[in-house]
Amino acid sequence: MPKWGYSITDEELDPEKTVKASAREIRVSHKAAREVCRTIKGMMLIKAKRYLKDVIAKKKPVPYMRYIKKLGHRHGLEKAFVGRYPVKTAKHVLKLLENAEANAENKGLDTDRLRIIHACMSQGMKMKRSMPRAQGRATPKIEILCHLEVVLEEKRETGGEA
Repeated sequence: MPKWGYSITDEELDPEKTVKASAREIRVSHKAAREVCRTIKGMMLIKAKRYLKDVIAKKKPVPYMRYIKKLGHRHGLEKAFVGRYPVKTAKHVLKLLENAEANAENKGLDTDRLRIIHACMSQGMKMKRSMPRAQGRATPKIEILCHLEVVLEEKRETGGEA
């Protein structure tokens, strides 16, 4: 049984104010997972959950920065004009955020002040199969699985004391 670690180290985090969650060997597109994680990083938890629900309902697109060949433009994007609606990936990331929120509640943190400080995708196992072709030949079919990680931090109170 493998022992999973996180790509962010514990020295960088305050253990009383942060929570972590991960999903391993998820069958989603690694390209879409990279773009979704890049988009939600830095958002407040409530805003990120609302955004992912809008992506699932195909109301808001996810801007793509890296894998953009032959992608169509989408309405409502500011910096990148190309994007997609990765519904399956958004469902898995939303479930991961809800798991992290449950970890925060268990730790006693205020869930209204949680911010996503780390969201990343890394490559998992490669599922190697073959697809039969004509005249007895075969073509390799490789599916890359994903590891998803999320770290939430409780934001400090923003208010001046008199």
